[in-house]
Amino acid sequence: MRTILTFFGMVCLSALMNSCGTGSVSHATPGEGEINASSSTAVVRTAKGQVAGYIQGGVYIYKGIPYAKAERFRAPEETDEWDGIRSCRQYGPVCPQPARQGWANDEIAFAFNWNDGWSSEDCLRLNVWTPNIADSGKRPVMVWLHGGGYTAGSGQELPSYDGSSLAASEDVVVVTVNHRLNVLGFLDLSAFGEKYASSGNAGMLDIVAALKWVRNNIAAFGGDPSNVTIFGQSGGGGKVTTLLAMPSAKGLFHKAIVQSGSMLRTMESRYSRKIGVATVKNLGLNASDIDKIADVPYEELLAAGEKAVEQVKSEAGKDGTSTFIFGWAPTVDSVALPSQPFDPQAPAISADIPMIIGTTRHEFTMTTYVPSLRNITREDAVKFLENRYGDGTPKFLELFGKAYPGYKPADLIDADFVFRPGAVEQAIRKSRQGGAPVYMYLFTWESPVLDGILRSTHCMEIPFVFNNASRHSSMTGGGPEALELASKMSRCWANFARTGKPSAEGLPEWEPFECNNRATMFFDNVCKVTCNHDKELIDFTMRYPVRGF
Repeated sequence: MRTILTFFGMVCLSALMNSCGTGSVSHATPGEGEINASSSTAVVRTAKGQVAGYIQGGVYIYKGIPYAKAERFRAPEETDEWDGIRSCRQYGPVCPQPARQGWANDEIAFAFNWNDGWSSEDCLRLNVWTPNIADSGKRPVMVWLHGGGYTAGSGQELPSYDGSSLAASEDVVVVTVNHRLNVLGFLDLSAFGEKYASSGNAGMLDIVAALKWVRNNIAAFGGDPSNVTIFGQSGGGGKVTTLLAMPSAKGLFHKAIVQSGSMLRTMESRYSRKIGVATVKNLGLNASDIDKIADVPYEELLAAGEKAVEQVKSEAGKDGTSTFIFGWAPTVDSVALPSQPFDPQAPAISADIPMIIGTTRHEFTMTTYVPSLRNITREDAVKFLENRYGDGTPKFLELFGKAYPGYKPADLIDADFVFRPGAVEQAIRKSRQGGAPVYMYLFTWESPVLDGILRSTHCMEIPFVFNNASRHSSMTGGGPEALELASKMSRCWANFARTGKPSAEGLPEWEPFECNNRATMFFDNVCKVTCNHDKELIDFTMRYPVRGF
């Protein structure tokens, strides 16, 4: 049964990761309605030239701004200057990526409502939403890093990612980023010489380049380059975690939020290099003609790379290696990423960075994807648990009831034990530093959409932190309870970006997470802070890990 659970987790990971002001509640959505796209308005001068956006719903919007350029498998460089005014009114290209499988599931496609855009390897683009460009506002800047693991996704992928509501309601500047992914962003060819020394972390170096663009240009958009918060979900949370350990990113951001993405460990060069070598071999190339790899069609390159990942993954499994994501992910290369991000401890170079870390209650909701389990009885749920916990099942039930009193039978198989243990461990290691504080949350609100099958699934909190419960109503339902929680949660995120302390009217005092209290904010129709509510449960379940971290 453990194999089944592991397989289910991997299937869900693929499906989901590839989906993957006043504070008052309003039914009007900023960034919608009448548009002013005149050539004489919304023009900003950046370091490389002028860009023209548009104004909608009182928000200045810029899309597809180039922040860097890069040759295939090379580190990013500054983009070229341009003459005149460059139109930046539509989203730029997304990195080429595998076809999304989620479209085959009508219910999930309806709820997530993806925008897959158009692809090009010339994808180093970012988007900006700001309340004003001409007032030297020095607003907090919030840079969003999208999910999709390190394989898929974009800064426009979900309706939730639109920055209009957050910018307007909380007077912040929102930035979303596209960067290189999968084989284009994380193929480690360092075995083939200095020219390719940084190829295994090219995608992360793209993000560093985007943060440098923010440092150099965001003041012209009303933002404060000395007050930048990076935040991301799932793979985006992994990117935030990795940036906290990258010397080249130090000083480019000042606060960090990890949502369902506490990836404490990542690839090691002993394996990422083998993947690179195997990919080259699969393409029929060798060291003497390695430069031909720049001209290999993307689909052929991806196929060779995916084959290499499986080849090396099998070898790593025999060695007992276990990481959250194997293959396309940052690699410890002693330069761009000198050590594992949060293992065995939090990185010293970011000890002064306050953090928020959290997850949703259900994450990989089994009942969402297996309809026959949606009305599971307690008796059948217990039988299901016995396949994993054996004689320990009664103890699990005891501890689960203590952590989540009043639970439903489906909670026994839907509750997350993949992301939350890693999130707690990351918070523990951050707290042990004795530096800047860390705050922990658990998002437990359940969507009413599609008769409630989505529950508190992976990605469910994103519309709330962006104050987009209305814009992404196919996921949240757009009802008054969702709008109220979105107002509170987005205010927390914005206040954290502003001051380093999350708070919002109508919420209890959110105290920092400490190793002895494990204080956790529950975000739901009734929000509360609890301490150590699931410590015993997590400690117990970690004896039966579904997958390694």
